[in-house]
This record gives sequence, structure tokens and C-alpha cells, in this order.
Amino acid sequence: MIGLIVIIIHFKLPPANLLGRTMNTHPLYYLIQNSNLMRSLEKDYGTPLYIYSEKRLLENLDRLNNALKANFSKYHICYALKANSNPVLIKKMKNYLSSLGADCSSPGELHAAKLAGIDTNECIYTGNYESPSDLQIAFDSGCHLNLDDISSFHRLKKIGIPKEISYRLNPGFGRGSFPQITTAGKKAKFGVPKEDILEAYRLAKYAGVNKFGLQCMSGSGVLDVNYFPALLTAILDTVVEIQTKLEIRFDYVSIGGGFGIPYHENESPLDIETVFSDLGKIFKSYFGDGKHTPALWIEPGKYLVGDAGILLSKVTGIKKSYITYIGLDSGMETLMRPALYNAYHRIYKIGSSDNEKKLTVDFTGRICENTDRLATERHFPNSKEGDLVAIMDTGAYGFSMSHNFNTRPRPAEIILNDKSSTLIRQRESINDIFKNCIL
Repeated sequence: MIGLIVIIIHFKLPPANLLGRTMNTHPLYYLIQNSNLMRSLEKDYGTPLYIYSEKRLLENLDRLNNALKANFSKYHICYALKANSNPVLIKKMKNYLSSLGADCSSPGELHAAKLAGIDTNECIYTGNYESPSDLQIAFDSGCHLNLDDISSFHRLKKIGIPKEISYRLNPGFGRGSFPQITTAGKKAKFGVPKEDILEAYRLAKYAGVNKFGLQCMSGSGVLDVNYFPALLTAILDTVVEIQTKLEIRFDYVSIGGGFGIPYHENESPLDIETVFSDLGKIFKSYFGDGKHTPALWIEPGKYLVGDAGILLSKVTGIKKSYITYIGLDSGMETLMRPALYNAYHRIYKIGSSDNEKKLTVDFTGRICENTDRLATERHFPNSKEGDLVAIMDTGAYGFSMSHNFNTRPRPAEIILNDKSSTLIRQRESINDIFKNCIL
């Protein structure tokens, strides 16, 4: 009977004294404490399994929108589909916030936005080194085109001249939680260097473009509240220079995304209210309250979906070699970030207690690469085959980066709401991998 009661209330937060005893601040920790729930999901859907909390997803969107609304009269949120392009998740956000747009970087992401009910005129399209076919699809869609380079505009002119254009500014500096996701600066492959940006807009103006935006995405995963004001100041200095010298007006200025989440237990969440309060003051110092003030656009991905996702996985083997390994049915093909960036994700054993003996272990999958490590040198409860583990903060760049190396099918995805779980992507089969082969 006790177990039944737990299942009924498993979406409710535990009492304050229980939260205090666990000393864990993760917003979804209360879910993984419910071993009955996790075992039930394993039975219904199998593992590995991506689990998303609808409640947390919409809380994140609400918090972000409220921070913007308190400080800007004109703004637009474009969710970055690269973080997670499942149309069900996007549609949940769109139904909650009707003004939500999308940040797309490929024709496939434009399609996902459309499936989720986001009109293409609410989308910004930021490609890089685009092929003519990519540019044609973006041009025909009616989205807001944001070009990565002057050469992109020359390719675009062969297709047509849009009424509006934006360029991606590289301000000469950037910030990211890893070098690989720092997307501006002198070593970044993205954007028009600040020294060339005036010429880019001059070409567009004299080609017949009469509406303009400007975008800058300088990196991902930033938790420093002081970085965003410095970035916006650099962007607006450039905006003012272009407007003055070319006598054009910007309808919007996008600072991209980059709003981080705490992956480590000792990290504090980004104070998003302070961030946009500071940015609002800077915006006002440049433009006042005039009717020609551009709108502020942002393109968050990780901030919205990152901590709303859990990867549920099963222990498949324990190996005591020079290192003790816990083998999982999730590997680098299921979650790529640790192998790609050496990214850190908290991992918890389902149903563990605080007094269990801890071992120092590496977590690995079943992939034939030595880089197949989801975590290294972790203190983790003694485990056995069949145990379940939860890998946290996998809502962003989890499934979207999954792949089929070693011919491993990709996992299923489900969403949890207040009452039930819903399958939102079926588990891939081996036959699915080969369905487009011609034999």
C-alpha cells in the first residue's frame, strides 16, 4: 500500500525536511528518488530512455519570459531547436507562450518548427557555410534570414534579394563553458568580424534590402551575470556605428543564447532576473524609450530544456580492471557531450541510500572507443547488473546529438506531466537504421 501511495504522489515535491536531508538542489531530484516510478518507466518503455519534465520545461520558459517582460517593451524569444528538436516539447512551449519563435540552423529545424506550430515568420535562420539549396529553402520559407558571412550574401543574391537581412556579428571575443562551444572570437568559425560588419550591411543596403536586424551568438553555457552586459555593450556600439554611417535602422538586435545551467552540484543557477535587468538598463541608455528602439531578441536552448531532461539507463556490467568500470546501456552514442567536450553530468543510482558504500568508478557504454566515457573518477554507490541510474541535465544536446555508431539504435523519449507519462518518440529499431538502404 505504501508503494501505491508513492506512485500516486510521485510528481509532488517531497517535504522540506527530506530535501534538506538529501542536500541536493537539482530541480528533478525528487523524481529520481521515486524508485517505483523509475522502475515503472523502465518496464513500460525500456532503457536507455530520455525523460522530460513538462513542469520544469514550462517553469523555465515562464521564468525567462517574466524576466524579459519586466525589462523590455519589445522582445522576442526564439527557442534554439539545435538543443532539442522534438516537436512535442516545442509545441508544449508554443502552447504555453503563443509568441514563442524558433532559432533554426538547418532546413530540418525549420521543418521541426513548422511541425510544432511555429510559423516561419516567427523564426530566425542562422546557417553557416550554407549550400545554395539551404539558402533557397530558408529564403522561400519567409523566415528572418541571419547570414554568417558576406560570402553568404553573394550566394543569396543569386536566389533573390530579401526585404530584410541580418548578419551574425563576431565581436572579437566570446565565452563558453568549453572552448568547443565558444562561438565568437578570433578562433571561432562563426560570424562577420567586427572590422567587416559595416561593409556587410553596406552591400545589403545597396542591393535593395530595406529592413535590418543584427545577431551575435558568442558562446554557450555561461553562468556569469557580468558577461551579458559586456556582450550587449559591444553589440550596441556596433549597431550605433552602422546606423549612423549607413543611415539605416535596426528592427531587432539579437544577443543569441548562451544562458547556462548548473551541471555541477556546487554551481549556482544563472540569476536571469539580474541579467535582463542589467541588459534593460543598457538598452535604455543607448535608445531611450523612443518608438524606433529595436526589439531585443534572444535564442535560448539549454536554459529552457537542459535541466528538464533525465537519461535513465541500466547497469549492464561491472568490470574491475586497473580502473573499476560501471557499464551502462547508454554510451557516447546515446549522450555525446562527455566524449565531445569532457562535459560533466551528475549521475545518481536509483534507490540508493546515503549510507551505501562508495567506490571510485568510470562510467562507460558499449561502444568500441576508449572515449566512450560518460563520467570518470566518480564516487558512486556499490552497484550490480540491472541497477538503474539517472544521468541528469540531458534535455539539451542529449537526444539531438545521439547517433548510430556501432549500429546502435537511438533511444525512446517520453514526457512526464502531472498525471502520466507519454511516449513522444518511439525507440529506434535496427531495421529503422537500414530502412533507406537499397539492397
